[in-house]
Amino acid sequence: MRGKLLLLQELQLVGLGERIDVYIKEIPVSYDATRQIISELWQTLKPKFAVHLGVARSSSVIVEQTGKNSGYRDRDVCGFCPESNFCIEGGPEKLDSVVNMRAVSKCFKRAGMDVIYSRDAGRYLCDFAYYCSLYHSQRRAAFIHIPSSGSLASPDTLVPILQALILTMLQHLEDTKQHEEQHPPLRQILI
Repeated sequence: MRGKLLLLQELQLVGLGERIDVYIKEIPVSYDATRQIISELWQTLKPKFAVHLGVARSSSVIVEQTGKNSGYRDRDVCGFCPESNFCIEGGPEKLDSVVNMRAVSKCFKRAGMDVIYSRDAGRYLCDFAYYCSLYHSQRRAAFIHIPSSGSLASPDTLVPILQALILTMLQHLEDTKQHEEQHPPLRQILI
C-alpha cells in the first residue's frame, strides 16, 4: 500500500533516536516471498528487534501479541497457499513477542490514545509475517496494525504515535532482557 510506504518514509525521516537505526523493507503479499525476506533480514541485519506494520480495516492502532503457525488457507496475490497451511513446519503452534503488548496498550490507553491489544493478527500475510519474524528472532519482534481510515490514519497523527509505541516497546524489551556486557546500537526493521 502506497500510503503505508509514505508513512514509513516519514517515520524514517523523523527517526527514533540516536541509538536506533530504522530500516524499511516492503514485503509483497506473498507467502513464499514473506518467508524468504524475513529469514534473510534476520540473518543479514541481525537486528535486536523488529517492528512489522500492516493495515487493518479499523480506525484504531492495534498491537499484536501472538503470531500463529497454522491455519493459513487463504491464497496470496500469486494464488498460492502454503500446502501444509503452516508458516514453519515443526514450529510451535504460536509464539508471543517478548514485549508485553497488553502493558504497552495500557500505557497508551491511560494517556487517552486509541491503542488496542490483540492476540489474533488475522491468519493471513500479517500473521504469517509476524510468526516468521518471531520464530527467527527468539520472539524479539512486534506487529502493529495501523488503521486504514479514521482520524488516526493520517500521517501527521500516526507517525508520532508509532514513534512513541516503538520507543515504548524498546523500553519494555530493555526492561525484560538480560543485559549483555556491551550494548551495540539497536536496529529497527519496519515492514
